[in-house]
Amino acid sequence: MAFTIRPAQPSDIPALEALIARSARGLSTGYYRFEELEAAVAYVFGVDSELIADQSYFVVEVDGRPAACGGWSRRKTLFGGDQYAGREAGFLDPAVDAAKIRAFFVDPGHARLGLGRALLEHCEAEARRHGFTSAEMMATLPGVDFYRRCGYQGDTIEPYMAPDGIAIRFVPMRRRL
Repeated sequence: MAFTIRPAQPSDIPALEALIARSARGLSTGYYRFEELEAAVAYVFGVDSELIADQSYFVVEVDGRPAACGGWSRRKTLFGGDQYAGREAGFLDPAVDAAKIRAFFVDPGHARLGLGRALLEHCEAEARRHGFTSAEMMATLPGVDFYRRCGYQGDTIEPYMAPDGIAIRFVPMRRRL
């Protein structure tokens, strides 16, 4: 399948927000309860516009349309889109900190075709180019097996309490680059 990876632009945000919601709802069944998934879509999952401004959030296009998105960051925020309240904008020190792998979502119609892996490899290469020697993330439950296959380690489930009182489960994962 032919695809391109390009930096996301502010004009992409509406299409990416729709892709993220479609991905979460379409690929998380069986991993999250309905209430948990809807809380994640409302309060956590989404585009982080700082990553777009930093040129470290990417769109994977197939036939000129967004099929996946994701990025990496040299900022302290580990996860969450613009609507997430627990953000930290400060920068990391690549000599001691891990780059953050952020907000990976694949359209359900393009799942398991290699787009996520290609995007992850692209982001890891960019992080290495900026001096990082390790990467970490807060993985969604449906992403854990994928990230393990890509060399990430971690299996402790950590809950995040959404503003509506729903606990959303994530797994912190890390690997050397």
